[in-house]
Amino acid sequence: MREAVHIGRNPSVEPDLQELVGRVALGDEEAFARVYDTVVGSVLGVVRAVLRDRAQSEEVVQEVLVEVWRTAPRYRPDLGTAINWILTLAHRRAVDRIRSADAAAARDHKAALLDRLPEYDEVAEHVEARLEREQVRRCLRTLTEIQHQAVTLAYYRGLTYRQVAEALALPLGTVKTRLRDGLIRLRDCLGVTA
Repeated sequence: MREAVHIGRNPSVEPDLQELVGRVALGDEEAFARVYDTVVGSVLGVVRAVLRDRAQSEEVVQEVLVEVWRTAPRYRPDLGTAINWILTLAHRRAVDRIRSADAAAARDHKAALLDRLPEYDEVAEHVEARLEREQVRRCLRTLTEIQHQAVTLAYYRGLTYRQVAEALALPLGTVKTRLRDGLIRLRDCLGVTA
């Protein structure tokens, strides 16, 4: 039978990670340095497989190892090995980074859509304008023929009072009186308070 060949580090020289994490839980900085050296490659591999971006992966690896330092007292050996605990932290943090990036992209997309939306409800504006036009038409029908003609020429065709008087072949004073009377009638019909 052949003897097992180990590539890389000699496993008998490897530090006991579980023991090191226990010392890290007590605040041992030297133990943390050894944990860091032991797991950084594996953590980077897991994170890089999820994120696929070297720069982000390196950031997440640093976050994971800081989390190992802070949460080492919560590590429970009866629930799994130290390396599995650390790699689980790494995987979760990498997935959180992706979710965070996706959520940020979704927020940016929604914000961009909101920027393109009008500040008012176009449908409501159109309906309201149509109702107002119908009410004005109804009220215009209540005017006398001369009042209706004068108001139409002055306010829908944009003629001056003098031009309205010329178009209707009436004195200027008569046109002004009929316009005033017509506008008072429209105001009352439309329910506008003076």
